[in-house]
Amino acid sequence: MRDGDTNGDARDASGDMDGDRTRVALADDDVLLREGLASLLANAGFEVVGQAGDAPGLLAVVRDRCPDLVVVDIRMPPGQTTEGLEAARVVREESPETGILLLSAHVEVDQAMELLAAGRRVGYLLKSRVIDVDDFVGTLRRVAEGGSVVDPGLVQELITARRRDDPLRTLTEREREVLALMAEGRSNAGIAHRLWITEGTVEKHVRSILARMRLPETEDDHRRVLAVLAFLDSR
Repeated sequence: MRDGDTNGDARDASGDMDGDRTRVALADDDVLLREGLASLLANAGFEVVGQAGDAPGLLAVVRDRCPDLVVVDIRMPPGQTTEGLEAARVVREESPETGILLLSAHVEVDQAMELLAAGRRVGYLLKSRVIDVDDFVGTLRRVAEGGSVVDPGLVQELITARRRDDPLRTLTEREREVLALMAEGRSNAGIAHRLWITEGTVEKHVRSILARMRLPETEDDHRRVLAVLAFLDSR
């Protein structure tokens, strides 16, 4: 598939065409990775509507094909700095309902904070996470459905490198584990299942995390994401 081509023959898991499938645009200058992702997503029931090898190409695909979700590498030609991130910001401005999943081979949270702070339909994954197909597909679905995901690897690395005056230094080891799973977009039930504890215990940990971070416990579902972002911003 060439840049900008559509994948109009992609089919869902049953092999039938499905007009309700999530439409995805891919942007990465690594052709092998991009084609591999396109194949993976098509097999998982997504519709890959276009590909691009640079930021201008991505914007052209988005404006022409109107995807539900964009998967974009932060570093892209010509400068290999933040061209992909800048394109993602334009996508968010022009099409606020389009989900955005940022990919990076490096920890580059500072540059992405503004976009992540939107709290909806946005995610950030390290490329190393793409090897776990089930997790990657699950992340795409959560972002497309309005959720937010921050790679737990980013959270862990930032925890270990945090400043001594970071308000999160008082978190217990278990609370750090809960925070990392919150960053993945998991529900209390999902966290409880992963850690082999009760939902009630998870709720207590979440309340403790929010209190230590001085975040009010409101009815806003995205307070979990705000907790993770507040930590990232406090480095």
